[in-house]
This record gives sequence, structure tokens and C-alpha cells, in this order.
Amino acid sequence: MSTIQTQPASEVYYPDSDGQPMAETPQHRKIMTDTIETLDYYFAADPNVYVSGNMFVYYVPGDRLRHVAPDVFLVRGIPKETGRRRYLCWEEGKGPDFIVEVTSESTREEDLDDKFDIYQDWMKVPEYFLFDPYGEYLKPPLRGYRLIAGVYQPIESVDGRLPSDVLGLHLERHGGQLRLHDPRSGRWLPTPLERADNAEAAQAAAEAAQAAAEAARAAAEAARGRELAARTKAEAEAESLRSELEELRRQLAKSTPRST
Repeated sequence: MSTIQTQPASEVYYPDSDGQPMAETPQHRKIMTDTIETLDYYFAADPNVYVSGNMFVYYVPGDRLRHVAPDVFLVRGIPKETGRRRYLCWEEGKGPDFIVEVTSESTREEDLDDKFDIYQDWMKVPEYFLFDPYGEYLKPPLRGYRLIAGVYQPIESVDGRLPSDVLGLHLERHGGQLRLHDPRSGRWLPTPLERADNAEAAQAAAEAAQAAAEAARAAAEAARGRELAARTKAEAEAESLRSELEELRRQLAKSTPRST
């Protein structure tokens, strides 16, 4: 067993890709990208939370063969930098705090054996989750482990969800989807598609509200215009009556004989 060193390795080239596809099926790829984007959006305001996935993570300085490529991972306490092409644990000063592997037929043995040991014994990742979208290889399809005294212990479910201390969120299987649940609000975090739909709905509502406000302003202006026209007409009629009355008085004065 080894521990992560803090000193940078000597001049070694660490590849950032092996040319392999990022996911076995479109569903696996969607879960990976949705989870990464959802977490990235949720922690957007924290400059020291880094979220990524499908990236080579090297955990032994100088050994270019000692790497993993977690489907989803999150690290607390390092800058939110988007320019990383590979993750070198000794240069960053720590390894991931949270990892999700989306298990498939081709990766299940690696996820359950090799990566399990690497994450537990070498990288000492505090939380490790595995998700089987189709429920074909894992029973139950969503599993979670928390590192306690150097050994992974299964995370017990709470209301059908697995709580993550690292995230402050709960993970939940919903059909073939992996959802992130906020226990404080009692709601799922919106996926990228849901955020887009919500944004469109909010824009439509804002446009409708603006149109209603403009219509109300137009109606108010029309009412003020009618009121002004009515007042102008009334004043004109009153002035006309005054003029007619004044003329009658003059005519009356002319026709009335003067007393001697």
C-alpha cells in the first residue's frame, strides 16, 4: 500500500486520453454529463469546489500507469479551474473527495474490484458511489460507500436515498436516472434540460407579464385619454352655456325699458 505524495514527480509525460469512448451507451453518457453539469451548477458560487469526470486522475508521482478515469468526481478545497487536461493528485495537494462510477457490462468488475481498492487504499476517496442505470449488474442498482478508519463502509439509505456528507445532498435512483436530492428544499436538483425548460418557462412568463403590464399601461392611458376628452368636452359645453347665458342677459338688458 502507498500514500499520495506531495512532491511533484520528475519529468514524466502523463497522457490525458487513451482514445477510448467515454461511455458504453448513450444513457451512461447522459448520466455522466448530467451529473457533472448539475453538480457544477450547484457549486457554481463556491470558487474552491472542482467538478469533472472522464478525466485521467494520476495518484502515484512518476508512474504514468497509475491512473483512473472516474465518470464523475468532485474535489473540495482546490480552485475551480477549467483548464485542467489531467488531474495529478500530488500537484493539486489532494485527490477527489467524491466519485461516481456509472457501471456497465464492460466496467462492472473494474468498478467493484480494482477501482474499489484504488479509491479505498491508494487514493483514500472519502465517498464512492456506483450506479447501474439498467439494474442489470448491481443489486441494489445504486450503492454508496464512506471511508471510515481507512475502510469503505456501506452508506445506509434514508427514505430510499443515499446521503453524501461531501455534497450535503442525497443520491437517488429514479428509473434509469441518477438524481441529486436536496434534503433542505425537499426537491431534486434540476438537470441541465430541466434548467433550460425552466429558463424558457420563466422567460415566457416574464414576457407574458411584460405584455400584460404594457396592456394595462395602454388601457390606463386610454382611460386617461377618455377622461381628458370628457373633461374637455364638459368644460367646452359649460363655456358654451356661460356664453349663451351671457348673451341672453345682454339681450334682456337691451329689451327692458329704462325707468324715468
